[in-house]
Amino acid sequence: MAVEAVIWDFGGVFTSSPFEAFARYESENGVPKDLIRRVNSTNPDTNAWALFERNEIDTKGFDSLFLEESTALGHPIPGSHVLPLLSGMVRPRMVAALQACKQHFKVGCITNNMVSMHSPGADAPQRAAGAMGQIMPLFDHIIESSKAGVRKPDPKIYLMMCEALSVEPATCVYLDDLGINCKPAAALGMKAIKVVDVDQTLADLAAATGLTFDAVAA
Repeated sequence: MAVEAVIWDFGGVFTSSPFEAFARYESENGVPKDLIRRVNSTNPDTNAWALFERNEIDTKGFDSLFLEESTALGHPIPGSHVLPLLSGMVRPRMVAALQACKQHFKVGCITNNMVSMHSPGADAPQRAAGAMGQIMPLFDHIIESSKAGVRKPDPKIYLMMCEALSVEPATCVYLDDLGINCKPAAALGMKAIKVVDVDQTLADLAAATGLTFDAVAA
């Protein structure tokens, strides 16, 4: 079926991945590599990360619960140390690709986020650069987990976007930097693209949409 919509994740797609910041924190603080990701993947539907992204706990609750969960894995990390690591720098080529897609397709954003000043793109440098103001108005529809009360990889959130855009899953391309979030999109019939790096993503997006992104500025 012809592509009618391109649906995007935000953090790790339009901004650099928080995993890079996690790795730096772990290295600087003598924490085992990928421990933060391990905390986040343990009990993934009911842990501090999941509860915060569904807005079921506040920042204080996240701070204490993440500390409890990381302590159980042998390395106490307050949640307040993790939140500042979530902000990333904008990738201009991805923004340009979104602008190009918008000329031909409906565009939506599904983001697992938190009610926090440290949400992706919300730190001081990003606000100064107008990152959120630059990107978010381009979308035809945005679903934030913290407002919707449902988060990826729950299939419901993808279907909510399809309904909002009035499209069928089979006519959608979906981009996300996490494979676990791409899987349900693919299962629904979407063309899922896992974002590994910008060059790979734009090549895959070109193949899926028939658009050309070669002229996108670096």
